[in-house]
Amino acid sequence: MPRPVWSGAISFGLVTIPIKVLSTVEDHSIRFHQYHLEDMGRVRTRKICELEDREVPNVEIGKGYEIAKDTLVAVTDQELADIPLPTARAIEIVAFVPYETIDPIRIGEGYYLQGDGQVSAKPYVLLRKALQRSSKAAIAKFAWHGRERLGLLRVTDDVIVLHAMRWDDEVRSPDTLAPRPVDLDEDEIQQAIALIDSMSEDHITGQEWATDRYTAALEDVIAAKADGKRPPAAPREEASSGKLVDLMAALQESVQKAKAGREETGEDATVHEMPKKRAAKKTAKTAAKKAPVRETTNKKRGA
Repeated sequence: MPRPVWSGAISFGLVTIPIKVLSTVEDHSIRFHQYHLEDMGRVRTRKICELEDREVPNVEIGKGYEIAKDTLVAVTDQELADIPLPTARAIEIVAFVPYETIDPIRIGEGYYLQGDGQVSAKPYVLLRKALQRSSKAAIAKFAWHGRERLGLLRVTDDVIVLHAMRWDDEVRSPDTLAPRPVDLDEDEIQQAIALIDSMSEDHITGQEWATDRYTAALEDVIAAKADGKRPPAAPREEASSGKLVDLMAALQESVQKAKAGREETGEDATVHEMPKKRAAKKTAKTAAKKAPVRETTNKKRGA
């Protein structure tokens, strides 16, 4: 069970629902350290006071806002916690709207809301069922990470999910980005629709949607170098002819390829499965203790 990232309550009219906020996602990205190329020593970031020219521990570091050059206003964590804002410790629902009316570009990262204690069970389920039957989403305000935020509450798998939302002035206008008007005939549009139909899926689940091929390939590179081997080479891309593409011909060929792919069965119809992450990580960790790791890296630098 992930650790809560925030705790407070949902304010629903005169109803209060104690909740804990948990992340909906896990990050499996590979993290790199910075190191000195000459001797493979770790390079670390240290917090240095520019007046005393010494490293400062976290207990001596506070927040400040620069209102003018060389003029700072210090703000303590307690002062931030005591801000007289109703959303400081609560997710305050302010309206309900049809979910489909919300522009997806305004919807940010999501968090699961878990009822906090037995007292939260009945009001939590009440709000969940009300959202489900009304087919609406709740718009809320809450204070988090130093600012008041706009939020969206919806239901998935019997759990209420909170999405951070962007304010109006945080969304850039796309008015200047659209291409100039172009001439398209009806056959081209219909062929594009045929391509969409041939590539349509009922849902995005299964192996093709569960494999991060970049991370898997990166694990292969790390494992190969840890064993003193040459990393796998990237496939060569065919050079572009530079000729203008016949849009209609490209659409027709794309439709044919998509249909042919649907008709295939077995391994040929699936995305190539990369080696398991756990195995690659174990290889890298085990081999990291061996001396050849540094030699391999230095050899590559001199190549």
